[in-house]
Amino acid sequence: MSVQGPGQLLFGFVRHWSRRAAEDATAEQGRIVLVTEAVNSLVERDEPATVNAVAHELGIDQSGASRLIRSAADAGCLTMAKGASDGRRREVSITAAGHEALAHAHAWQEKVFGELTAGWSRRQRDDFQRAMADLITRSYGIGP
Repeated sequence: MSVQGPGQLLFGFVRHWSRRAAEDATAEQGRIVLVTEAVNSLVERDEPATVNAVAHELGIDQSGASRLIRSAADAGCLTMAKGASDGRRREVSITAAGHEALAHAHAWQEKVFGELTAGWSRRQRDDFQRAMADLITRSYGIGP
């Protein structure tokens, strides 16, 4: 048995969950939530949610992001409008249905986290949450 470093474990965990979502029967709903989460993340960071920004947030090309946004808009979760500062640019926003979809997704995420950490103490969960939040914050400062 090989011993994996923490980086390998982290990326293995990410691969596991990303594959699971792609194979699941609700893959389209997962893609809608994924792009809605990306828009939400941009908005929370006070960044314009343009197609290019969503593409960068998801690590995909502009045309892929555009298709995901269009699919989420068709599902009623996102809307596109002219940018506030530049009318040539289109910005994405989340609809009430999109916020509801995120609320359901977040409830599911908390349920899964609870299952994955069953038997952990409150302190272990809190420490893990703080460490993950720190990793996420630091991730915006490195790489593409």
